[in-house]
Amino acid sequence: MTDAQRLAQALNPLTKTPQFSYTKARAAARSEPAVNWPATKARNEDFNPEVDGCESFVMADGSVCEWLPGQYRYAAR
Repeated sequence: MTDAQRLAQALNPLTKTPQFSYTKARAAARSEPAVNWPATKARNEDFNPEVDGCESFVMADGSVCEWLPGQYRYAAR
């Protein structure tokens, strides 16, 4: 869970910047070594930025840094 919390804390300030997008979130997540990219890719297999906004990221410890579209922020789950 601490991995997801750390990533959420890194991504949430970015959501407040102008022109925030899923590509900027993904780029920032790439700097986090604890992201499990195969699991993240599988979780977001049907990801559509037009509908979903941003992807959620699966962490190596099994927790998820989940995008909450209604709140326009990330949360650790």
